Amino acid sequence: MNIQLILFLLLSICGLGFFSYNLWKIRYNIRLGRDLNRNDKKGERLKTMLLVAFGQKKMFSRPIPALLHLCLYVAFVITQIELIEIFADGLSGDHRVFSESLGSFYVFTISFIEILSVAAFFATIIFLARRNLLKLPRLKMKEMIGWPTKDANLILIFELILLVCIFTMNGTDEVLFNRGVSHASDIQGSFGFSISSIIGPLFFDSMSNSSLFLLERMGWWGHLFMVIGFLNYLPYSKHFHILLAFPNTYYSNLEKKGKFENMESVTNEVKLMLDPSADPYAVDPNAAPPSRFGAKDVNDLTWKNLMDAYTCTECGRCTSSCPANITGKLLSPRKIMMDTRDRLVEFGEGKRKNGKEYDDGKSLLGDYITQEELWACTSCNACVDECPVNIDPLSIIIDLRRFLVMEESKIPNELTGMLTNIENNGAPWQFSQNDRLNWANEE
Repeated sequence: MNIQLILFLLLSICGLGFFSYNLWKIRYNIRLGRDLNRNDKKGERLKTMLLVAFGQKKMFSRPIPALLHLCLYVAFVITQIELIEIFADGLSGDHRVFSESLGSFYVFTISFIEILSVAAFFATIIFLARRNLLKLPRLKMKEMIGWPTKDANLILIFELILLVCIFTMNGTDEVLFNRGVSHASDIQGSFGFSISSIIGPLFFDSMSNSSLFLLERMGWWGHLFMVIGFLNYLPYSKHFHILLAFPNTYYSNLEKKGKFENMESVTNEVKLMLDPSADPYAVDPNAAPPSRFGAKDVNDLTWKNLMDAYTCTECGRCTSSCPANITGKLLSPRKIMMDTRDRLVEFGEGKRKNGKEYDDGKSLLGDYITQEELWACTSCNACVDECPVNIDPLSIIIDLRRFLVMEESKIPNELTGMLTNIENNGAPWQFSQNDRLNWANEE
């Protein structure tokens, strides 16, 4: 077993092992949420996932960033074919292991990947310019200061480095093949890859064979290092949506927007009050103990809310469409999701290290999200409608407000009178139901 194979195995096993451990942590955190049944309507859910996650349907409400994102998305998916060959070469100790068996189809595949990579390269440059030169307002809001902006820039820089590694490997290979000295000894002449056949001789033809061999290996190993590094960076980044977008859209809320979920314990209590034959003191031995009304911390939210938090791309489409935010209110739906994710990471870490009964004295409500943010929401569903991966910030806001009202009796004065009128008169107005049509008698 040579040194290259040992290094390849160590890098692959350690990289994939660490990634698996991070996946387990995220799964553990998501499972801290309340149970929620989203296993119905499988056909409709599959259709939603194919259209929204795979087909990028909702991205195209804003065509320019959608086309740029499509370049990156398609390149990311298709270039995994070349990654398969990287792993096959690493395990076999060969080079271009599929080239002989696939023949001209191999050349076509790599050429297609290169064309997509060029499109991804220019899309990445434009995305960097949009963030750092054009400074789009939704990308420069308060919650994006610091790490979120660095995270977005880092991932774009990683993509550029990966593309440079790919073209360095392919370009030097083209020159080596032309010279007949490639360590892929069975290959004679040039492949003729669509892009590398041009840039290879242009940039590398003046170099010595030893320099070309060194650069080719740097490109090959750089490709592998960047992929393993990128994979292990994902769980700490907003770009984890690359993986979670598919299950998240599959488990989307398929009910009509604006339909709120009633708490079962409250519904049962109301039914009991309305049933004259019911015994108000009867206790159902099979009934589950009543849960907290609403949500104070992340474990009071559903597992789907927590998956939403990990899936958030921080694109800001929700916030830029929020009428409360547009009119200068404190609310930002993007911040709601970012705060939920940050609190979940902190909460889950504390539980894993100190046991399930551990309490750090903090909560999502108060320590991360303020009452002012919650009461600024108009429940219009604009944020839900805009999200390209079907995240639902409104359900988190409603549950947090539900806790304030039902558990702590905290409600803005502007709403107190309306709720009192609804309780007494069955309507928000200060007159009884008997007087509701008096306006029709006025001349």
